[in-house]
Amino acid sequence: MKSYATTLRTLLVFLPAVLFVVACSDSGDDNWNNETPDTANNANRNDTSREPALARLEFPHIKEGNMVLIHTTNDQFGINYSVEWDPQKKAQRWSAYQLDSKTLVRETARYYSQTNQYPHDPLLQNIYYLSQDCFWNSGFDHGHICPSADRLYSEEANYQTFFLTNMQPQYKAFNGSLSGSESYKNDWSPWYRLETQVRSWGAARTTETLYVVKGGTIEDNQIFPNKIKGEMLVPKYFFVALLLKNAQGYKAVGFWMEHKGSYDQKLPLGDYAVNIAELQRLTGIDFFCNLPDDDEQRVEQLPIDNVKRAWGL
Repeated sequence: MKSYATTLRTLLVFLPAVLFVVACSDSGDDNWNNETPDTANNANRNDTSREPALARLEFPHIKEGNMVLIHTTNDQFGINYSVEWDPQKKAQRWSAYQLDSKTLVRETARYYSQTNQYPHDPLLQNIYYLSQDCFWNSGFDHGHICPSADRLYSEEANYQTFFLTNMQPQYKAFNGSLSGSESYKNDWSPWYRLETQVRSWGAARTTETLYVVKGGTIEDNQIFPNKIKGEMLVPKYFFVALLLKNAQGYKAVGFWMEHKGSYDQKLPLGDYAVNIAELQRLTGIDFFCNLPDDDEQRVEQLPIDNVKRAWGL
């Protein structure tokens, strides 16, 4: 596996409150925005005057003072996934990306390197990241936020999911299964089962696009009291926000899970489901802000029982 860091050119766009770091493909095609936002009827949309990619529907509203890392690949998909990075906390706020039947086609093996298994993100200067890989010998897994299994359509896309900026510390039992084997389905954690279900929704024949936002909480009242090696925050909760577009329009659902070292694997995923309005209250993140206001309010405010029925939960 070669390092793709050498194939990227980095564009720094300085705005009054946000630093955007964008990895551009060698093709020179910067037309990443595949949405046409209704700017006349959208009061809380992202400011795209300097970065058009922020109009994409997976992007939440960017928090003032944070950085946006946009990872692209030299293929038909362009943007692979994006990260909002808090340079003060030296932690990611979320990873956001798109899924559909094309991006979920498996064309490559999962990236693995004994010498550089979790490469440093070439878009982030060292001063904005932890001084060491705090995961090692910490008792926590390197928890992918954009999962490797969601990006198997190319070597480059899969490699980028192993950047440390796409990681949050997770208990092993939360990240996967107690047995450590995919063959023991009864052992799967709710988070692991949810990631599998997200891929199933993304690959469905009726799905046009599934917009995904995932992360672990990093606000001061939503982290464990002790930092790993005095540096890395450990989230108390993990969340997922989904917006699905199909022939009928849009529907959305959120998930909120406590981060702990044991779990009841028998609980259905619907027990963790919330509507987007509730997830926004819990996280302080304005999800799917680039939808026209009428559509945004409709999909975010839908009562949770209706949301569960719409998603088959």
